[in-house]
Amino acid sequence: MRTLNSTPDHLNGFVLVGFSEWPRLEMALLVVVSIFYILTLFGNSAIIILSRLDPKLYTPMYFFLANLSFLDLCYTTSTVPQMLINIQSHKRSISYVGCIAQLFIFLSLGSTECVLLSIMAFDRYVAICQPLCYTVIMHSQLCQQLAAVAWITGFSNSLVQTVLTSLLPRCGQYQIENFFCEVPAMLQLSCVDTWVNEVEMYAAVVVIKVIPLGLILFSYINIVRAVIRIQSSEGRNKAFHTCGSHLLVVIMFYGSAISGYAYMAPKSSSAKLKGKLLALFYGLITPMLNPLIYTLRNKDVKAAVKKILGREQEQGWNMA
Repeated sequence: MRTLNSTPDHLNGFVLVGFSEWPRLEMALLVVVSIFYILTLFGNSAIIILSRLDPKLYTPMYFFLANLSFLDLCYTTSTVPQMLINIQSHKRSISYVGCIAQLFIFLSLGSTECVLLSIMAFDRYVAICQPLCYTVIMHSQLCQQLAAVAWITGFSNSLVQTVLTSLLPRCGQYQIENFFCEVPAMLQLSCVDTWVNEVEMYAAVVVIKVIPLGLILFSYINIVRAVIRIQSSEGRNKAFHTCGSHLLVVIMFYGSAISGYAYMAPKSSSAKLKGKLLALFYGLITPMLNPLIYTLRNKDVKAAVKKILGREQEQGWNMA
């Protein structure tokens, strides 16, 4: 039975257990995660810069992609640097305020990405199913409003969950079974009944994950129907190529995020490891792969890169 700690909860920090049970894996992760984090920063920053510098990329698709890249930059930065510091220092501690701030920021950005991905699916739906009306429907004001809805919804959801989680008494429990502060891990520290928090959390999952995922599926069902009606094989290939990148990102993000709920209260060592690796996947690997997936076979982005590099090279010759 847990006993009350004489020190007030808010004065105690937390210990992020992370991968400390597997020291060899932890040292390998230090190198791998550092490389992946640098690639994440470079890839997503490149998309944001390109979408601002090349007028040909001033389209709804790249507007939302720039939003996604900025979101992924903040998303990974909210957890990865703390993880790398903890592995190097072996202290693994985080203050109460730092933990609550990390919880709020990470959950806000994750929730925002769920809604933003559904908006991006709607954009592809309009582009393929209503091509003649695309510029009329997806005007700049609507794009900005949709992006604002995604950000406001994500941060509102996080604010509610963060407040409810922070009010729970810990009764001296301070070891968080993950490499960052998250709601399920924080609920396990509570010494009181958390059914209200759990009901709210699952309700949030429905609103933030299930409903947007349903909208994405609805969009792609209609996209597939529209593509089947296209006569030329070149047109069909172009349509599938346009949507394939977004669909792959959706599968990776939602698949890993939803699978993580299966390991919310792991009892075995292997289950703990699987849960943490899943969190690492949707918290770092997916944001790192997003720029590659969207730009690897994207002619517009390749043309923008060549144009900007050619412009810089030409300026260098003029200066010489």
